[in-house]
Amino acid sequence: MFLWQEYGSEHARMSNDLAGVWEVALSDGVHRIEFEHGTTTGKRVIFVDGKELLRRDWMFKLVGKETFNVGKSETKATINIDAVSGFAYEYTLEINGKSLKKYMENRSKVTSTWVLNLDGIDCRVVLEKDTMDVWCNGQNIETAGEFVDDGTETHFTLGDHNCCVKAVSSGKRRDGIIHALLVDGTEIAECTE
Repeated sequence: MFLWQEYGSEHARMSNDLAGVWEVALSDGVHRIEFEHGTTTGKRVIFVDGKELLRRDWMFKLVGKETFNVGKSETKATINIDAVSGFAYEYTLEINGKSLKKYMENRSKVTSTWVLNLDGIDCRVVLEKDTMDVWCNGQNIETAGEFVDDGTETHFTLGDHNCCVKAVSSGKRRDGIIHALLVDGTEIAECTE
């Protein structure tokens, strides 16, 4: 699957070799991956969040794959380059060995994400359900958990705001545990990535 999205980054406008752009949501933030493929020179360049991560010049084999790490957790990413016909190529991104679509579907099962504005600052809060780690704008937040009558509460602060992730049973096996973020007692709507 050729994934192409047009963005306005400086180096993207300067290069005619931009072959693919993807955005990947990880616990430490949303990372932008750009891939340049020079089909006449064999050049391959990978940018992550605007920084050049990998460059290969004069590759004689135009198809193949490039593997690299993304984010603070050094999540494994692979760009696959496949010939479609003649000099047409297909570029796909895999994260941890899964297609980007499959990875994001699985990720939505193991994380909850909330986006909010606190004191004029945009915040992206991510809960990793398996470890109960809480991240805010790429920083792992120190938390304190406790059992309550109807589930658990994980408490933390963001600036001067008291926050809590409340986990309660849905009462349905298929739906499992429901997580809600409360900031100063007000529930914040979960977002989908």
